[in-house]
Amino acid sequence: MAELEIPVPVYNWIVDFYGGHAHHTMTNITASIIQGSGIGPAAYAVISADLKPIHSENSMVKFADDTYIVIPSSNVGTRTQEIDNVTLWAAANNLKLNVSKTREIVFQDSRWRSVATPPSPLPGISREHTLKILGVKITSHLSASDHLRQVISESAQSLYALRVLRHHGMTEAGLHAVFRAVVVSRLTYASPAWSGFITATDRQRADAFLRRSKRCGFCPPDLAEFDQLLEDSDDELFNKIIHNPRHTLYQLLPGQSVASQHYDLRHRTHDRQLPAHKDI
Repeated sequence: MAELEIPVPVYNWIVDFYGGHAHHTMTNITASIIQGSGIGPAAYAVISADLKPIHSENSMVKFADDTYIVIPSSNVGTRTQEIDNVTLWAAANNLKLNVSKTREIVFQDSRWRSVATPPSPLPGISREHTLKILGVKITSHLSASDHLRQVISESAQSLYALRVLRHHGMTEAGLHAVFRAVVVSRLTYASPAWSGFITATDRQRADAFLRRSKRCGFCPPDLAEFDQLLEDSDDELFNKIIHNPRHTLYQLLPGQSVASQHYDLRHRTHDRQLPAHKDI
């Protein structure tokens, strides 16, 4: 932690917080991460800063206390080495890799005519066809249709709660506010990440649910269609990124266009250089 660029007061506070600190379940446990504490996710991000893949072609994504290793097909022979690397790192940091919660998924493009033979499963690690990443389900064929179907099903159950609230005298404006806060937010949760992996049928299913909610009086009649809700979520995220250089995704934006730097052009949504079109 001392190697990271952390402000001195914050560093001293974290050191003081962990000094002699332990948590208790059935026995007294002293570990690098205190489960259930507000600082837990941030502490894991700090502690795992030196956890990196062995091979440069592989990549590692960490969020809160979840770690994902992304290995391309050309590097499939390094899977065991990467798992062993995480196991050794965990032991060195007073942690333990929970193999029972470790999952492997092999992504394949269903549009390919020839299906490649997947590698043999890793010993002791379960291979799944669906992976839940931060609440979003993605299948091995890069589809989020199952995720959207589940979200619509859970949202339909929320209509009963809205019906109860109306029976107890909640106004129409109150019902609409609850619908936006609960149902709409659930439908669009992390949508910029998965909206490109659903089909036209999935979008129609979501629109049918919204129309039914409007007929029942739970949904505001002026609520946009599902496609527009997804587009609004995309725009909101993009605006947050482009106007905040400290945003995690800001570094992924392309550079400013040459024209925007030398000419006084009319206002546009962004001033970034669009990638060149490649004919396939």
